[in-house]
Order: sequence, then structure tokens, then C-alpha cells
Amino acid sequence: MKLLSTALSHISAARDRAALTRDSYTGVDFNLGFEVTHYDLDLTYRVEPNLLQGEAVLHIRALEDLDKLTLDLGGAMVARRITAKHAPRVAKFRLSGGKLRLNFADMIAEGQEFELCIRYGGAPRPLRTPWGDIGWEETESGSLVASQPNGAPSWFPCDDTPSAKATYDIRITADDPFVVISNGKLVSRRRAGGSMTRWHYRVKHPMATYLATVQVGEYIDIPLGPNVRAWAPARLKQVVLEEFAQQQEMVDFYSALFGHYPFSDYQVVITDDELEIPLEAQGLSIFGSNHVKGDHVFERLIAHELSHQWFGNSVGLSEWKDIWLNEGFACYCEWLWFEHAHGRPAHESARSHYQVLARKKQDIVLSDPGTRDMFDDRVYKRGALTVHALRRLLGDELFFLTVREYLSAAQHSTVTPDDLISRLRAVAVDPSAVDALLDEWLNHEALPQFPA
Repeated sequence: MKLLSTALSHISAARDRAALTRDSYTGVDFNLGFEVTHYDLDLTYRVEPNLLQGEAVLHIRALEDLDKLTLDLGGAMVARRITAKHAPRVAKFRLSGGKLRLNFADMIAEGQEFELCIRYGGAPRPLRTPWGDIGWEETESGSLVASQPNGAPSWFPCDDTPSAKATYDIRITADDPFVVISNGKLVSRRRAGGSMTRWHYRVKHPMATYLATVQVGEYIDIPLGPNVRAWAPARLKQVVLEEFAQQQEMVDFYSALFGHYPFSDYQVVITDDELEIPLEAQGLSIFGSNHVKGDHVFERLIAHELSHQWFGNSVGLSEWKDIWLNEGFACYCEWLWFEHAHGRPAHESARSHYQVLARKKQDIVLSDPGTRDMFDDRVYKRGALTVHALRRLLGDELFFLTVREYLSAAQHSTVTPDDLISRLRAVAVDPSAVDALLDEWLNHEALPQFPA
């Protein structure tokens, strides 16, 4: 029943996108008329010259009659050959403006399931976006992928929108001695001839394209708990063991609050390079060597990135304008962790951040912050304060029960704020109080009163 519900939500989201033509946040045109249900990626990556050759098989369901479609593919990637299975042949294709545009020799009927096999390649590089360079990035000793919000087309052809989730098989053949880490479970690892190894990862839970990742580096495996591990350069082993000593406890703590960890395991990758900020993908998070000094300065970020596995990865956004749902809960989870681990009440953390926000410019509407401000720290912290205000209004027992039910109902799918709000209204003694609170925090620039 859960799989049927998830599939129907994907179709509904795709149909809703058809009412518009462009993502107002990324500025990228939607790919209309179909949904991708599964990506089968077979990649070969030569590390030193930074060359990626790939074959992507996309399993597609037509949502309307169509004789053409578009996919997202950009950066240095070039499509070389495209064939169709269980569908009319591809009459022609071209790549322009970050879009792979295909025309079929005949009409594909609504409801038909078919496959596209796309052979492509190039020297992968990040895409230039309003938020900087995003996507596949070459490092000093390998590569990393961090694609939020729209960097996935830098390394594979896709329908790159947060509401379009799919399952994946990701096979990467790379030079030895480099280790390859990706999403999902490692199905196999075997020699591929010469001095290369072939890694096969399977993602059985639907995943948004921006959360798909490949990490390549000279890493060792560092177990951190029953279902938690780190990958890091050997020289960092001891400091990683110190910095992430509480990672398993964090998983257990959030599981007790929000329901079972939504994936099979959790991994952290620590690159040899320095990174401006840590980054999360589905089932794993990426940190720079500058984030592991053994002093626990970045403990809150370790908690933050983990919490995204519930808020953002398992339960994803339908639209980027609602990013406060992801980041507000993730920031609030930082405060919850410090309440649990260090005895600092979340109310005290909330008050401290409220006082900082009160001194800053108040010109953001949380429900629709816009492209420029979607990653602004004021969105993150005001989102967390909104969560805290709801907790104070409902009381701890009712608040956490409702959040668990919301996460369980939407697991491995996507949501809008209405999915949460309807549940909050249903359990509140006074639903109008929920409406008034959320209107103040979400729809107006002025900072509301601190929640008493």
C-alpha cells in the first residue's frame, strides 16, 4: 500500500508541474508529460584526467500522449547515442541550454512504460547556478558530488526537480586504489580488468535527483556503530573516531523521536579537501577535512546533516519555496540534540537565536523566500523557531506524536506544508491558534513575539 501511495504521489506531483512551465527558484523549465521511475547508471570514471563515460537507462512512464520529451543534462556532458525500448525509435535529439531534447518517430500513448538508453560522456564539472558552482566536482584526490538544488545534470541525464523521485542502480568503474561511495546498499565490488574496480550500489527507496551522489577518493572504512560508518583518508582516522564518536547515539536519539531511521544505514564521507559547509545526500553526508579537528566545534552540523535523512531525504519537498520544512526541522534537531546530550534546553537555544534574528534585517517571507534567500541562515533559524513555537503550542507529547505520524505517512515521498499543517490542526485543541501562529511565522516579514 505504501508503494502504491508513493507512486500516486509522484504522478500527482508531475501533473501539478504541468500547470506551470518553469521552476521559479532554479529557473529551469520543467520536463512535462512523463515520470522517471528508475535510473540505471553505468559509469566509468578515470580519475586523473577527470573523464566520465556513461550509459544511463531511464525507465519512464508516459503521463500523457507524447511524441517528444526533454531531460536535464548540462555542464560538459555530451549525449552521443539515444535508443528507445518498448517505444517508437528516437528520430532525433539535440542538447542545448542544459536540455536534452528528443523527438520520437511516432506517438507514445499515455500510461505506456518504456526505456531510454542514453550514452554520454565528458569531463564533468559543476554547473553555474545562482548559488555558486553545484554538481560533480573534481578534488585533489578524486571527486565529489553535491547537487542541491539542481546540480544532478552535471553528471547524468535526469528529470531534475525535487518532486520527481525514483529508485536507482548506480554502477561506477574507477581507477584503483580509489574507493567509490554512493547512495544505497553496496551490491557488489569486483575487479574490472587492468587496474580498475567496479562498484554497484542499489537505491531501493525513491530518491530525488539532487540527493544522488558519487564520492571518489583514497578512503578507508571506519565503523562507527551497528549501522553507521565513516569513509576518510587514513591520516584522519583517529580524529574522525573522536569527532564522530556520538554519531550512532545521534541516529538512535532521532529514531526514538521521529521513528526508525528511514534507510538501511548511514555513512559519512570526509574528503581530504576543505569544504565551505557539510552537505547531505540520501543515506550519507559529506564533510571536509576542516570539519574534523577533534574539538567537536562542528557537532551541531553533524547532528544537522543526519536529521536531514528524516527531514528532506525520506520526506522530501515538492517545491523549493518550502525549504523551511527541511532546514527549519534540521536546525531544530540541532537544538534537540544539545538538549539531550549537553542539557541545554531547546527553549534556551531558541531564545538565543531569536535574539540574533531580531537584530537582523527582517525582509524575508518564510513561506516563499525567493531564489536569492532560500539558503539564507535567517530562513533556517526562523524555520526552527516556527517549529519551536508549534511545540510550545501543542505541548511535547502531542507535538512529537504528530511529527512522527507526519513523517511515517509521507515516508519516501514528497510533501507540501499543508501535509504537516492539516495534521497539526487535526490534533490542536484550537485549530485557529495553529493557523494564526503559522500565518505570523510563515507569511509576514516582521519577526513574531518569541514563543512563551
